[in-house]
Order: sequence, then structure tokens, then C-alpha cells
Amino acid sequence: MSDRQQFTTTSPACELASNKSVLAESLLAKKCLPCEGGIPRLEPAEIATHLLLVPGWQVSGDNKLISRSWRARNFVSAMEQLNALAELAEAEQHHPDLHLTSYRHIRVDLWTHAIDGLSENDFILAAKINQWLQKQSIT
Repeated sequence: MSDRQQFTTTSPACELASNKSVLAESLLAKKCLPCEGGIPRLEPAEIATHLLLVPGWQVSGDNKLISRSWRARNFVSAMEQLNALAELAEAEQHHPDLHLTSYRHIRVDLWTHAIDGLSENDFILAAKINQWLQKQSIT
């Protein structure tokens, strides 16, 4: 194999990373769909796959919700972030539980209330929250 061919070949790890990126982008392209129940919760294997697409999110032990936490600079910044998250959630018509503790510690909990578990909507909103956090340089 020539030196040039070595640099143009992609490894399985690169292909997986590329596929994850494409799949994450597909979540960003979707809108949350209204859910009044009647759809099944995501199964643990589906949750694990979706979780790979939303770095920073953790699934609860009972597989019913996902959460992400971070610390704001100060109280005013935390309130601004919560308000921005509320606007994002309202635009998607999918409403998370937003928590502010110790004046600057933020936690977002997502689950589909109507099915008491996780649906694709939760991961769509998680991806959009991740995108917003990245644009704000919040880790």
C-alpha cells in the first residue's frame, strides 16, 4: 500500500464516529412529535444506542429518564440559561424538568410523561440542548 493510500483509508473507528455524527445530525433535523400516550417506551437497547448520540447525558437506573448537569458562572447566568432552555423546549413542545440548586447548578431531566418513560422526543430535545450548550461554550 502506498503512503497516499494509507492516509485516505478510514478505520472502523472513524467510520463509527462518522456514523454517530450523521445520526446525531438526524436527531437535530427532527421535531418532537406530540405524544398523548399509546406509543411504547424505548427499550434498554434502543436507549443505549440513542444515548451514544447525546454526549453528556446519563440514563436513570430504571431507564425512565435522561439527565444532564452543569454549573453556570453565577446565579444570573444560571437563570438566563434556564430561560433559554425553556424557550427551546417550548419551541419543541416537549417540556423537561429544569432544576437549579446551590444558585448555579443546573440539571435537566427529560422523559415523556405520557408514557412514563423515554421516547425519541427526549433524545431529539437532548441533542438540541447539546447543540445550544456547544454554541454557548458551556460544558
